[in-house]
Amino acid sequence: ISNMDTARQEAALLYVVQSGTLMMEYLRARGAASSAAASRRRRGGRLRSVERRFWARPRSTEWWDRTVLETWDDGEWLQNFRMSKATFLNLCARLSPALQRQKTRMRIPLSVEKRVAIALWKLATSVCYRDVGNQFGVGRSTAGSVVLEVCRAIQRVLMRSTVNVGNNLADIVRGFEARGFPNCAGVVGTSHMPILCPPHQASEYVNTKGYYSMALQALVDHQGKFTHLSAGWPGKTHEAKIFNKSTLFTKGQEGTLFMPGSMEIDGVSVPRVILGGPAYPLLPWLMVPYAEGLDETKEAFNATLSQCQEPLEEAFSRLKGRWRCLTGRNDCAVENLPRLISACCVLHNICEEKGEAYEEKWEMEARQLAATFEQPLQRPDTRIKPAARSEKVRDTLCMYISGKM
Repeated sequence: ISNMDTARQEAALLYVVQSGTLMMEYLRARGAASSAAASRRRRGGRLRSVERRFWARPRSTEWWDRTVLETWDDGEWLQNFRMSKATFLNLCARLSPALQRQKTRMRIPLSVEKRVAIALWKLATSVCYRDVGNQFGVGRSTAGSVVLEVCRAIQRVLMRSTVNVGNNLADIVRGFEARGFPNCAGVVGTSHMPILCPPHQASEYVNTKGYYSMALQALVDHQGKFTHLSAGWPGKTHEAKIFNKSTLFTKGQEGTLFMPGSMEIDGVSVPRVILGGPAYPLLPWLMVPYAEGLDETKEAFNATLSQCQEPLEEAFSRLKGRWRCLTGRNDCAVENLPRLISACCVLHNICEEKGEAYEEKWEMEARQLAATFEQPLQRPDTRIKPAARSEKVRDTLCMYISGKM
């Protein structure tokens, strides 16, 4: 090896050593500087936040604040929220004590009006939570939380005062009397709401039509308003079982469902009764149609009972027409669905009480959405033989209705 080559190798080696030394010194200095900066921040009582380079895109609330609140007329409110602006504001005022939130330095809460509007939009349109959030300028999770919060407030604040017989019992009895049935205080029935496949015990929610559903049992008056609710039953549950486990049955058996008001027909004391379909048991206070051995008088009884069930069918139809979240597969968590269904029933009663318009196109749209979710047929429960007292009351009413008494 020449002297020149040796000199080059020694120079290269020296460069490498010096570079490594400089790098180590640089890293030590950088570490010391970072430690000193952290120490200074700790001594200052808090760590300074690091400036972020990227931020979430701000959502616009212009549509709600400027367009809806300032320019919409009652027709637009009705189409999108299923009620006039006056009824909406009245609803907000009643819910305000339960929904009011305190302002903090960290954030300004959504107004009561905006939260109620978010919930009504979801219930009326059946769109997903992401679309609801985008419409109102909030996040998907916020929209979901708001809907549940408002439904909870509706159930807690308005259920008892809105879903009941109240002081209308005499009017209800007269209403069914006009349809041909004496001393009747309501009609009971069940409707199924399609849902997504539940994460647990899914087979319990498959009804006789083969789809996942949750059942609502309701008692309605002569005008199609709900007076008693029992929501949240798995779709597989038989109507008679739902009835037997409901507070409606308990109160009926105790005689506390209505104020006393028996009437005497040909020496037989006939209590206040409600009417049900063939799936329900015959009881002294629950009349159901005759199933066999029909003659002219029994056919007349069945026809009158069927006519009196029209308010129930209309109530379920209008309920789903207004609140389309009940017509398709609801994406709400199973444990929250009973509250959502009950809230829709309360809102139905409010709309009916306020005389809010119901448009036929809503029902047509609801029928189209529900075309693939046919309601299960009522299945008679033949295991229990009616008591003699129950049959005596029904036979007496049968003769009275047919005009032979």
